[in-house]
Amino acid sequence: MVQMRFKSSNFVHQPVCMKLRIPPALVMLIFGGLMYVLDRYLPFGEFDFFGRKQLYLFLAGLGILVILISVIQFLMVKTTTHPLDLKKTTGLVTNGIYNFTRNPMYLGMLLFLLAFGLKLGNAFNSMLAAGFVGYMNRFQIKLEEEQLEEQFGKEYRLYCKLTRRWF
Repeated sequence: MVQMRFKSSNFVHQPVCMKLRIPPALVMLIFGGLMYVLDRYLPFGEFDFFGRKQLYLFLAGLGILVILISVIQFLMVKTTTHPLDLKKTTGLVTNGIYNFTRNPMYLGMLLFLLAFGLKLGNAFNSMLAAGFVGYMNRFQIKLEEEQLEEQFGKEYRLYCKLTRRWF
């Protein structure tokens, strides 16, 4: 087996998959698009129940609120909200909403997807919402956690022990 080594320190410190990541908001839109396509073309799985509209409006509003609160907290600490360029992170936010979840922005996106799935009314959309969680855990959050642990060390490891990833 042939091993390839590159002299660029940027390549060594940043895996190729990290360079190819998709912005989380776009990932949410892609999964939302898949939910729409599934609802439109799958001939079964439709459901309805009393209060469905109120529930999806509540979840959508809650998702937006969670995202806004988490972004405001980042701005108050004057650190980056850009999930693909973690080298610009200047502080670790562990209070407020971050006391309950390490990834409130992604939790907000999940709530929004769940609301969209309820609006569409196809039970199989819940599998796509679960797929969003799996994708984010594998291709976004895992890499973020590695970077933050490298940058903040013991402080971040302690935070991870005390705070759940999603909620």
